[in-house]
Amino acid sequence: MNHSISATQNSSTWFQAEAWKNACIKLLPQHAMKNPVMAIVWLGTLITFISTVLGKASLVFGLMVTFILLMTVLFANYAEAIAEAKGRGQASSLRQARQNLTARRILSLQDTEGTQISASALQRNDLIEVRAGELIPSDGEIVYGFATINEAAVTGESAPVLREAGTDRSGVIGGTKVLTDRIIVQVTAEVGHSFLDRMIALVEGSSRQKTPNEIALGILLTVMTVTFIIVVISLPIMAHFLNIALNPILLVALLVCLIPTTIGGLLPAIGIAGMNRALKANIIAKSGKAVEIAGDIDVLLLDKTGTITYGDRQATAFYALAGVADPELRQAALLTSLADPTPEGKSIVALAKEQGEKIQEPEQAEFIAFNASSRISGVDLAHGQHIRKGALDAILKFTSQDISQHSELKTRVEQVASKGATPLVVARGQNILGVIELSDVVKPGIKEKFARLREMGIKTVMVTGDNPLTAAAIAAEAGVDDYIAEARPEDKLNCIRAEQNKGHLVAMVGDGTNDAPALAQADIGLAMNSGTQAAKEAGNMVDLDSDPTKLLAVVEIGKQQLITRGALTTFSLANDISKYFAILPALFVSAIPQMSVLNVMHLHSSESAILSALIFNAMIIPLLIPIALRGVKFKPSTSTQLLRRNMLIYGLGGVLLPFVAIKAIDLIISPILMW
Repeated sequence: MNHSISATQNSSTWFQAEAWKNACIKLLPQHAMKNPVMAIVWLGTLITFISTVLGKASLVFGLMVTFILLMTVLFANYAEAIAEAKGRGQASSLRQARQNLTARRILSLQDTEGTQISASALQRNDLIEVRAGELIPSDGEIVYGFATINEAAVTGESAPVLREAGTDRSGVIGGTKVLTDRIIVQVTAEVGHSFLDRMIALVEGSSRQKTPNEIALGILLTVMTVTFIIVVISLPIMAHFLNIALNPILLVALLVCLIPTTIGGLLPAIGIAGMNRALKANIIAKSGKAVEIAGDIDVLLLDKTGTITYGDRQATAFYALAGVADPELRQAALLTSLADPTPEGKSIVALAKEQGEKIQEPEQAEFIAFNASSRISGVDLAHGQHIRKGALDAILKFTSQDISQHSELKTRVEQVASKGATPLVVARGQNILGVIELSDVVKPGIKEKFARLREMGIKTVMVTGDNPLTAAAIAAEAGVDDYIAEARPEDKLNCIRAEQNKGHLVAMVGDGTNDAPALAQADIGLAMNSGTQAAKEAGNMVDLDSDPTKLLAVVEIGKQQLITRGALTTFSLANDISKYFAILPALFVSAIPQMSVLNVMHLHSSESAILSALIFNAMIIPLLIPIALRGVKFKPSTSTQLLRRNMLIYGLGGVLLPFVAIKAIDLIISPILMW
């Protein structure tokens, strides 16, 4: 326990030291110019120092103003630097996962020897063999075998996961460890562009791109800054006609208090912190834009299998139709599943074997693999028999029959579907033999999560290839708003486009290669880490935990990002109102006594007023850093309620707090200035 506390303290100290070091580095011109608002404050710092050296103000007052302005810039740099330091700390463990990796490259699936090479020498499409106890040297797809894999180095989750060739869970990540069995992996990543490489770049902030909202707000702040620069430059001209001498130090102080320094200093940190919060939830966002858009989505499409349900559908019963013997149905179902690599196919073989069927692969048979488009699989035997299993409508099409001709089949399918199970129909030639029941289980707690999404104004749509009855039963149990049954891959794509044409922002969760087009089309595509490489490449977010309900966390992080930026912007602009009442009377009250009316805080002197306003301006940035990094707490509410709360807390609070704080600072420093 003590060791853990000590390690945490050491880590915190390291973060702090690195952040302050980078804060000082960001004072260099090439870094400072990236933030126009703080660049102006930094320039003002140099002007006040030079003015003090030239004797434009008393030495003590001039140096105090210079020091306060310098600390304002450093605090703003520190806010960004500490957010980046957290990202680099998270990246260090990822780097360890890819160090000194070697690979056993093979020429073909039959090659049992292979050649040992460095992982950095691997090329796309190379075949590599990985055995139990070895690290996977590169991203890829399993093309042969299955294995349990420890992905703790990437996900932080110690529980091993199963990855298998020919399934939607065939993708593997370089740096993860094979615990059991032997697999052959086809490399899918170029050198330096692996999943780990991209993750490291993202969490370090080196690949972070500003979001559209962040860019727009940055432009607004720049325009405001330029406007106030023009105002301040014009003041000496006006003062000349009024025979008022304005000290350049006072003008710099006025400018710093006029421009939105608080939000200008915190804006980069807010953007970086958003991606860090996503990473903390084990979500890799390929851009800050994806995180932000997540806060605005209003339609969510989800697969049923593996998303709403566990996805490990198992054959639980065979139902033969009248005139068909049970062994006949079981044998036909067994034959259609011998070459079926899916968990469902394997469970059919296992159940048939369990009920007494012998497994004997027929000679000269041609197996028909399952196809997502046809939703059918089977076998063509040497003596001309064609046996198929698949969805009801697919089998009816295969047999050229109509459901009206099979009342018993219709009843049996409805009975299976009404239980929330999936019926598969088996046919030999033109004869329908019976139904296989595949059972799946809705994940616990998912109904509550969908209810929370509904509170946020997000519509949930379940997309499944199951028949309408099964789909309706699962949809009711899961609590989704709508469902699409008997859906093909293109139906998902069409649904997303239809919602987008209505003006909605759509999120899609998927893990398979057939989900890739929909993931790419959606405004937010959340791919499962356990899924195929194609899915991960198509999505703009990857969930390392492979938990489809994680989108709830993504939405909350996105909304929190938007709320945080809006709240701190409101607070920053509200602050300026109070600072005007401190600075303006101090500048002009001696020459224009009527301006004393604006001195509502009754500050001791012009010097103490300026210093108090500048000290508050500098101190408020580090005080708001925890909020910028942690984010404003999000609660499901309407936009009106959100605006009201934002204006009450950060608007009104932003106006009142400076009055109290500046007055308190004035009471503290005024005796010091009198010395």
